[in-house]
Amino acid sequence: MNAAPVGFFDSGYGGLCIHEAFMKVCPRESTVYIADSANCPYGNRPPETIRQLSEGNTRRLICDFGCKMVVVACNTATAAAIDYLRETFAPVPFIGLEPAVKPAALKSKTGIVGVLATAGTFGGRLYRETKGKFAKDVTVLATVADEFVVEVERLRGRRVDDLPANEYERVEGIVRKKIEPLIAAGADKIVLGCTHFPHLRPVIEKVASGKADVVEPSEAVAKQAARVLAKLGLEAPEGAAAKHIFISTKNDKETKR
Repeated sequence: MNAAPVGFFDSGYGGLCIHEAFMKVCPRESTVYIADSANCPYGNRPPETIRQLSEGNTRRLICDFGCKMVVVACNTATAAAIDYLRETFAPVPFIGLEPAVKPAALKSKTGIVGVLATAGTFGGRLYRETKGKFAKDVTVLATVADEFVVEVERLRGRRVDDLPANEYERVEGIVRKKIEPLIAAGADKIVLGCTHFPHLRPVIEKVASGKADVVEPSEAVAKQAARVLAKLGLEAPEGAAAKHIFISTKNDKETKR
């Protein structure tokens, strides 16, 4: 048993979908979440820069807060840095992300899958390997949607459904420009390959209007983190009172949740 917190970091607010899923699966675990909003977005940055930013976030989680595990709650950072982080901070366990291409490809009936992600994710080893292994028999339509990251950062943790009508319509217009071409091309599965994108899921599902299913890995990642904690004997003890800290690098302010 280990009462130390589990660390999370993302380029901003996107990874909160992973964090929220984890808290449901592991309610006893304390957490520290770093939103690197001062350097958001990561998607258009060189891999070496992303590695440096990821190392800084990780070092803070481990050295300042004593985190027993780090969840890289960012597809782009996973693609560019997770191998380096595992080597640099061994034996601390790391949980990373990759677009849920495998389940989408296996369940597609049209044989066409749309994937929304950042350029950094599409250029990463994990995406290429997963696509090559599990999507040989389907057509994958890769779409860069960096605009979605910008919109989610503007939300600052709010629900998209709570936006004023004119703001919601503006966001819906941005979403339509990315989703409608995928549906028109025959995609029946739309993979959200960036942790920012599930925050726009209500709008994406509205635009898809039953013609395509939305696939994202938050729950699967949370369950994998739980399995690793159990396997390594790092679970929080029974009766532990979970504490949660949120940090934004934009103002470097700690907020307890």
